[in-house]
Amino acid sequence: MTELLTRQEDGVLWLTIAREERRNAMNAAVIAGLTEALVAANADRGLRAIVLTGAGEKAFCAGADLATGRSFKFDYSEPRQGFANLLRAARATHLPLVARVNGACMAGGMGLLAMCDLAVAAPHARFGLPEVKVGVFPAQVLSVLQGLIGRRALADLCITGEPVDARQALAWGLVNEVSEDLDGAVHRLLARIVDKSPAAIRRGLYLMKHLEGLPFEQSMAFTESQIGLFALTEDAAEGQAAFREKRPPQWSGR
Repeated sequence: MTELLTRQEDGVLWLTIAREERRNAMNAAVIAGLTEALVAANADRGLRAIVLTGAGEKAFCAGADLATGRSFKFDYSEPRQGFANLLRAARATHLPLVARVNGACMAGGMGLLAMCDLAVAAPHARFGLPEVKVGVFPAQVLSVLQGLIGRRALADLCITGEPVDARQALAWGLVNEVSEDLDGAVHRLLARIVDKSPAAIRRGLYLMKHLEGLPFEQSMAFTESQIGLFALTEDAAEGQAAFREKRPPQWSGR
């Protein structure tokens, strides 16, 4: 698939939307390709992280490709739709998802950003939800974005449709870091991930995602049941042995 480039390097899967001439806007093939890639990656114990980005330097993802004229035309006999399925696949993924925001991040692109666990942006990146400018609203994006930033900031993006710069995105918590050296920042972040326990991260992401939206008592009951399972993993035994023996741990990922 030429519109979605994939490569693996040192345990990291890189996914690049390669539609630079369309500002890396998503079409049905890209959405399906991303969904399939996430499902496959989640089953691959050799992977430690996934990086999502766009080709070139101008756009991370401009959202749906409006030039097709079919962006909001669905098969209404199907209860589940393509972009929503992509967000579902991301939520079910227990590998760290990292957004490398190399430029404009708009509309559905904000959904891709929000579905990632961590994000690094270039200083020239812009962020926005311009759907109201074409008579629609960022409905599915709200499912992943509303827990990420405050309601006032979210209302501003949705109702005005006006973009914000990378500095504001950082202040709002949309991204973890803004860096002139985008690739250097991404690789530094990855280095801080891949030396940690794969089992702890995998189970930890499952835990974090399951807790979202749970009331306090249900949250506490679930975490009570989970903490003992962390301790039963091979990585937990190795990590504690390495700590006592003052040596680097040798993770099995189990």
